[in-house]
Amino acid sequence: MVTAAPELSPIFRSDLQGELLALLLLNPDRAFTIAELSRATGVAYASVHREVQRLLRTEVATETRVGLHHQVSANQDSPFRQPLHQILLHSYGPAAVIPQVLQGIAGIEEAYIYGSWAARRLNEPGSPPRDIDVLVVGNPSRSEIYDAATRASDRLGRDVNCRLVSTQTWNTGHDPFLDTIRSRPLVRLNLEESE
Repeated sequence: MVTAAPELSPIFRSDLQGELLALLLLNPDRAFTIAELSRATGVAYASVHREVQRLLRTEVATETRVGLHHQVSANQDSPFRQPLHQILLHSYGPAAVIPQVLQGIAGIEEAYIYGSWAARRLNEPGSPPRDIDVLVVGNPSRSEIYDAATRASDRLGRDVNCRLVSTQTWNTGHDPFLDTIRSRPLVRLNLEESE
C-alpha cells in the first residue's frame, strides 16, 4: 500500500516514524516502553513495535531491559542524532515538546494544537507553519501557561502562542473563534505523565 508523504516533513516515511523519532530524540533523558509509545502516538502496539525495531537496527535508538519491560531511548552516540534532532524540532517537535512543558500545571483539562501546524500534521497541504497555536482548556494559572509557552518557544525555535478557555466554554459555549477552531484540524496533546 502506497501512502502519501507526511505534510510536516516529507523526508520521513510516515507520521508514525516522525512521531516516534520526536518522542525519543527530543526527550533524550527518557526511556519509553513500547506500550507508552503506542499510547502517545495512538497507533497499534504491533505497528509501533515494528517501527522501533527499525530504529534499533539503525542504532538511532537503544533498548534496555528493566524487569519484564524493554525500554527504548535515543542513542546519544548515533551520528544521526543531532541532524535528526534539528529536523524533528521543526516538524514533529511541537507534539513532543509542548506536552512536556504543560505537564504538572494544575487546572489543565485538555490541550490542542490548532492552526497551520495541526493542518500540516493532519496532511492538509499548505505552507510550512511559522508558529504554533495552542488551545489550553481548563482553569490553569495564566502565568504558568505563559511561562510554559516561553519554554516551548525556546526549545522549538519559534513562537508558541497559548490561548486559554474554560472547560464550560469549550464544551458548551458558542464563541465564533472556538467554532472556527472546532471546524478546522485539531491535534489533541497527550498530557498524561509516563508510568
